[in-house]
Amino acid sequence: MPPSRRIGVFLFAGAEELDWAGPWEVLAAWSRIWPDDGVETLTVGRDKAPLTCAKGLQVVPAHDWVDAGPLDLLIYPGGRGVRAHLDDQAVLDWVRGLARAGTVLASVCTGSWVLARAGLLDGRPATSHWSGLDRLAELGRDIEVRREARFVDDGDILSAAGVSAGIDMALHLVARLGSVERAREVRRYIQYDPAPPV
Repeated sequence: MPPSRRIGVFLFAGAEELDWAGPWEVLAAWSRIWPDDGVETLTVGRDKAPLTCAKGLQVVPAHDWVDAGPLDLLIYPGGRGVRAHLDDQAVLDWVRGLARAGTVLASVCTGSWVLARAGLLDGRPATSHWSGLDRLAELGRDIEVRREARFVDDGDILSAAGVSAGIDMALHLVARLGSVERAREVRRYIQYDPAPPV
């Protein structure tokens, strides 16, 4: 049975590793352990060249913007690499095109900066990493910055505050696109039981 939902996780140079790998773990576990749910999770890059993430992890996207095909959902991570995207017209046009095509956009950390710069958060609620909230407000018009939110679901656009919030948002997406019970099963499967020791 072909997948009924296609989820892309965007990879780029300087992306914060857990901003994308956390949601990837949640969503890929869902698609691989419960294939009858009809979910496909794939990595997407501007091209398929190897790239180095923020903390030095080297990765290779499985698909590029062209051959990834239509996406129902895109995870856009943050990290120092986001800064180069703010004035990259090709990136901004790509995310605008995805939004026009009906792709749900879900950012983690400073990934929301790119959505704001693309004009997609104007007049809408959103969040970001605690250190980037003021910058988020500057990148669009009348953005309702939710400073205390772990993640914000505004229908076709979601934003998460940071690493662990990105995992929470991904589990929320499993519940939203699948069911609460499936989200609980995924959480248990990956043994996501936050209990920080400090």
